[in-house]
Amino acid sequence: MIQPRALLPLALLVLAARLAAQEARQVRNPLLDSGPDPWIVRDGRTYYYMNTQGNRLAIRKTRDLTRLAEAPEVTVWTPPASGANAQSIWAPELHRIGGRWYLYYTAAAAGHDDDAHRGIFVLENSGRDPTHGHWVDRGKLQTQRPGIDGTTFAYRGRRYFVYSAYDGPDSALRIVAMANPWTLTGTETTIARPDRAWERQGGRQIVEGPEFLQGPGGSLTLTYSGSACWSDGYAIGLLRAPAGSDPLDAAAWTKAADPILATNAEQRIFAPGHNGFFTTPRGETWIVYHANPAAGMGCTARRSPRIQRVRWRGDTPDVAGPAGVIAPLAPPR
Repeated sequence: MIQPRALLPLALLVLAARLAAQEARQVRNPLLDSGPDPWIVRDGRTYYYMNTQGNRLAIRKTRDLTRLAEAPEVTVWTPPASGANAQSIWAPELHRIGGRWYLYYTAAAAGHDDDAHRGIFVLENSGRDPTHGHWVDRGKLQTQRPGIDGTTFAYRGRRYFVYSAYDGPDSALRIVAMANPWTLTGTETTIARPDRAWERQGGRQIVEGPEFLQGPGGSLTLTYSGSACWSDGYAIGLLRAPAGSDPLDAAAWTKAADPILATNAEQRIFAPGHNGFFTTPRGETWIVYHANPAAGMGCTARRSPRIQRVRWRGDTPDVAGPAGVIAPLAPPR
């Protein structure tokens, strides 16, 4: 018979093991050493992660984002040697729409790696797991201007597409309705231009990387990145529209005066940008974004992916506070 006192050390060992396991699962940013333009989407209990690779599209899948670095990287598509989508494969986004996977990405034409020859393209996969199955090339989205960083969202039963359109030396955010996940319909509407001082750092006037997040009570929220990505002034801004608004109505959108996430030397966040949002099985909302670990590092593959919990302050997503670099954060639940 085991005496009660003999059970005490065993209980302490079990408690210590549980605490160690909990500590191991804490979020320690960055999740990877490299990962510009990160994207995370959840399907069931599985998270799928992507980032810009430059020459291919690759996916990691995991049930524990704190162990993302252990997840193998699966290349699901490589560009053709020629054509409109042959190089500079940027900003991938994976979406589950109507029981199929759609992968949106930016690319440039062979022999023309410049702003005038960039566009957004779409792949489709009918499989259950996007790391397997056959990807069908749905071609280039027929935007009215060349551009980058396309995203899609559904609101009040209708699907929309938003991208960063080149407008001479500057860029603007444009929105348009979709007939299906690879076909645009109707007229594009410009909903944001780089008209704030913080959006004009680094020698370019840029707004890019739009991402949708529905706010409390159905309000519309679009985050975006402003300024040149090689500037430490690169940051994440916010557009808002009231619940029930028409997303195609430019007058419905209001731009916040200041970024919601900017360089914070104390938290070792420099030039944060190109974010996305994902939810956890328990309904938490998290943001994923890239940043440099030090000042003056520019717009390179050294930009690394970080995640933080999102809370709401009215209709504004709040990502302030510890960033999981200096001290770990509680994991997504």
